[in-house]
Amino acid sequence: MKRISILGSTGSIGVNALSVIDNLQDEFKIIALSAHKNGKLLIEQAKKYKPEVVSIIDLTIADLVRNELSNSNTKVLVGREGLLELSKRNDIDLMLNGLVGVSGMAPTLNSIQQGVDVALSNKESLVMAGDIITRIGEEKGSKIFPVDSEHSAIWQCLVGEAMNDVKRIILTGSGGPFRTRNINSFKAITPKEALKHPNWNMGNKITIDSATMMNKGLEVIEALWLFKLTPEQIDIVIHPQSIIHSMVEFNDESVKAQLGIPDMKIPIQYALTYPRHLASNWESLDLVKIGALTFEEPDLERFPCINLAYEAINQKGSTPAVLNIANEQAVYRFLNHQIGFLEIPNIIEEACNKHDWIESPNLDDLNEIENWTTIFVKSYQSKYK
Repeated sequence: MKRISILGSTGSIGVNALSVIDNLQDEFKIIALSAHKNGKLLIEQAKKYKPEVVSIIDLTIADLVRNELSNSNTKVLVGREGLLELSKRNDIDLMLNGLVGVSGMAPTLNSIQQGVDVALSNKESLVMAGDIITRIGEEKGSKIFPVDSEHSAIWQCLVGEAMNDVKRIILTGSGGPFRTRNINSFKAITPKEALKHPNWNMGNKITIDSATMMNKGLEVIEALWLFKLTPEQIDIVIHPQSIIHSMVEFNDESVKAQLGIPDMKIPIQYALTYPRHLASNWESLDLVKIGALTFEEPDLERFPCINLAYEAINQKGSTPAVLNIANEQAVYRFLNHQIGFLEIPNIIEEACNKHDWIESPNLDDLNEIENWTTIFVKSYQSKYK
């Protein structure tokens, strides 16, 4: 039985992971769970799965969680410090990092440093600190199992293959809710409209990233570290049906693809049960019912965030970290109706251009970069307001 912890157990990834585990109860023992502020759901999860420890970050919810679990054997950790303590456990086999944003980087590093394998949904970890994480992972013998549907697809396509036989990988993307919308109307896009993804049910931040297609840019950077590729070996293609989750092209021009319904439980289960494909209880793929699969070039005028990501990885150093942080903070400002949709890429570009570039940032540098970039984005004066 595999001992696991789930960071972000009340979020989209965490809830889906627990659904997978419910179907494979004999395979897993849940040791730890964490939540940001959804104390009610965390309490329900703790009572059902009986973990050894839970972590609640929001201090205003801490007493509620403590009181509700006071008669159980579950230890309650609180605040950011509690989350970091939980992520340092070395008595588990696999840590699923379902946290959103920059806050997920340190827990990934903590687990890797303990020699624990990480099922990684938090792409920001590798975007921010890919060099550090991969280096420590090699030293400690810990592995990263990708949870994103695109990287899981690439991972599955590469099983049994030699990397020097790979010509390129092709990351697919749905194009989000604005693939066909008149570009002249983008200035009027509201958060409510941007949160209506046509295929996937995700958290707010990643849904906005899909609407701007920054999610594809971040996935390119993540793929560089996961599969040790160059930017020239990674392409993006728009695939509105979200059935082919990504592809690998080999030197002999053959192409392998991984297909499935757009359901995050599939890549989550593979990361949890690798290298097995165990029986599931969700909908199967019916290609006849789907009928047609279509593909398009990404519209870089419509989605400038893609180019910003490629520019960042070509600059290397501290620029990908600034790109990531500026995007996260700009997305939150957009969700709070403080900036316009078109200002998201503008803010990111300005931050990347104006920061003090560092060739090989260490963890202290990354903390300073986070502080500078956050202040920069928060001080941006919207031209639409």
